[in-house]
Amino acid sequence: MKDNVSIIGSAHTNVNHDSAVKHVTGQADYTDDIALPEGALHAYLGVSDVAHAKLLGIDFSEVLAMPGVVGVLTADDVPGANDISPTHLNDEPVFPTDAIQFHGQPLFAVIAETRDIARRAAERAKIEYETLPHALDPITAQKAGYPHVTAPLKLERGDVAPAQAAAPNRIKGRMSVGGQDHMYLEGHIAFAIPGEDDDVVVHCSTQHPSEAQHMVAHVLGVTSNAVVVNVRRMGGGFGGKESQMNLFCAVAAMAAKKWNRAVKIRPDRDQDMTATGKRHDFVIDYDVAFDDEGRIQAVEGSFAARCGFSADLSGPVTDRALFHADNAYFYPNVRLNSRPMKTNTVSNTAFRGFGGPQGVVAAERMIEEIAYATGQDPLDVRKANFYGTKDRNVTPYHQEVEDCILDRLVGELEETSEYRQRRQDIIAFNKTSPVLKKGIALTPVKFGISFTATWYNQAGALVHVYNDGSIHLNHGGTEMGQGLNTKVAQVVAEAFQVDFNRIKITKTTTEKVPNTSATAASSGTDLNGMAALNAVEQIKERLVKFASETWSVSPEEVVFHANQVHIGQDVLAFDAFIKQAYLARVQLSAAGFYKTPKIHWDRAKGQGRPFYYFAYGASCSEVTIDTLTGEYRVDRTDLLHDVGRSLNPVLDKGQVEGAFIQGMGWLTTEELWWDDAGRLRTHAPSTYKIPLASDRPRIFNVNLADWSENRELTIKRSKAVGEPPFMLGISVFEALSMAVASVADYRECPRLDAPATPERVLMAVARLQAGS
Repeated sequence: MKDNVSIIGSAHTNVNHDSAVKHVTGQADYTDDIALPEGALHAYLGVSDVAHAKLLGIDFSEVLAMPGVVGVLTADDVPGANDISPTHLNDEPVFPTDAIQFHGQPLFAVIAETRDIARRAAERAKIEYETLPHALDPITAQKAGYPHVTAPLKLERGDVAPAQAAAPNRIKGRMSVGGQDHMYLEGHIAFAIPGEDDDVVVHCSTQHPSEAQHMVAHVLGVTSNAVVVNVRRMGGGFGGKESQMNLFCAVAAMAAKKWNRAVKIRPDRDQDMTATGKRHDFVIDYDVAFDDEGRIQAVEGSFAARCGFSADLSGPVTDRALFHADNAYFYPNVRLNSRPMKTNTVSNTAFRGFGGPQGVVAAERMIEEIAYATGQDPLDVRKANFYGTKDRNVTPYHQEVEDCILDRLVGELEETSEYRQRRQDIIAFNKTSPVLKKGIALTPVKFGISFTATWYNQAGALVHVYNDGSIHLNHGGTEMGQGLNTKVAQVVAEAFQVDFNRIKITKTTTEKVPNTSATAASSGTDLNGMAALNAVEQIKERLVKFASETWSVSPEEVVFHANQVHIGQDVLAFDAFIKQAYLARVQLSAAGFYKTPKIHWDRAKGQGRPFYYFAYGASCSEVTIDTLTGEYRVDRTDLLHDVGRSLNPVLDKGQVEGAFIQGMGWLTTEELWWDDAGRLRTHAPSTYKIPLASDRPRIFNVNLADWSENRELTIKRSKAVGEPPFMLGISVFEALSMAVASVADYRECPRLDAPATPERVLMAVARLQAGS
């Protein structure tokens, strides 16, 4: 009979991040903490100081004359393919041969005895070039006839033109949405150790070890089995280490093989920010038709993005912007087009939400326009346009929304945040306050979960049970602070019915799990948790068969329970049982695998089911602005987010809080600015403002929708939590808009561009005051 003892740290319970103590005490080891072997060298990049030019030549004589410099790497030193394009378009060289495409583009690398020598020597190169005209933003690029970096996407359903003509109301507008730097605490870093034959081992900070492996092999001209990539943990990633690490891994590996010495490369923060991609800026043209009640009849939209000089991941990023241009709302007739524009800027890349936030904020702008035009509370317009579950439930890409819980979720937050009463109080306050103005907004989010590149929706894991009962867990996901390893270990602990601390979580390495997908698209736990569970189930199946045959009981009488195994009337400690299985030569190791079911996508038709399920959330924020300065503060925020049946509520709540703050920063203070020469001027923490502790809401209430459970068969019926709550920050942006609109008695939509910096808020106030 089972006792009442339970295991410690199973799924659906609060377990501290496995590295939490190490993080706060400084004991956590990152790539930069790995002790260098004897004779290790250092690399540093030499970069362009013009935005667009013909590269005529580089004089390295002063570089090579500097004491401590070992050599220089250029395109001529690439033994394999001079290309690190993640989409294999051959448009992103390690080092260019004939054209400079953006200010800050890496042109060569200096290899030296110390990092300081390499960095100083890189400044001594004399670069000869012929300058060319440049385009820095998508609109200028369109006017200059620049091409798309990848094929655009069109999503269409219904008949847009007749619906526009028949609608009693129609609004056209344009919105600029700024980019965002990842600002991870740990910058890019790679450390390569040469081996015999073609072998090389690369330690790095990447979200995509398999891609780094393939890219290094591609550049070196060797097969992937010669390259090992190791990642214990990252000090943040947010998408910035999905493809951007390719360059640093390739340079370190090239240098290591050329000089047969270990080589490390770590740019400083300025070079990290100027040489690596960011969230895509968008210029969005929208045309929304609606009836007198504010219900949308037709939507047409064009999404032009600043992609940079190469494609990188701009294709899937701009695709996902269209996928989320509906957010929570049903469009009866819709036509959406992407315009991924080439520009003479760093090639933009993945960032938390992967284009989705840009689409969602456009949807919220259209709702805002309708609300002001019809004189309604924006929340009422939102609710009138929510997706249904039986009808009004088909997306622009023809996937049915089967699990919409927005009515309940938003209704609950509307009540607990006292939205209606507070909005009335704010309107009354604004009537009597000449300088300070308040605003409030309650915004929803619906976010699709899965990689839109269907083949990435797979994962592997490797689980070993050693003969002393200890367990070794390895999977293809990477830990960047989000708690992925902790959650997957909880899944394994619960499946074996053992305590969490029995699980040893090891580094991600291409030696153990091959062909992994990036830890991105909020899919890390969904994919790797299921793969690990599959491995455990294989081992348990063997153990149950062994116990059944040895003790002459039915398989149903073999039960794993609280660090024990119950076999009929016998009870064995887990350790003792495993020892007996080992002595009986039972295989105690398994490679697990998982692929997401049901999904499919036809990009040419713009139709399919790209997402396995949707995650939902809602946010209510109140702000106060100073109409004389444009400065503002966030007075209160209430969040309610859907994570299904949470694997670890305390970790999930932390992800929701962090995502909201990061999303708020994107839309308020984080401004990227290039000067006319194409130089990124916001290139360091001194010139780029991320949210501080003082910027957080004065009152911050965060809750999970604990009644929710994923209707799809995900890991323990949980839902992804990495990206969806990022868009909850839009409530701050919308609340600022209401505060600005109050200066003109809410007669028109202020049409704030993002980020809504104090300068933009002040200019919007002045514009409305002048108009009134």
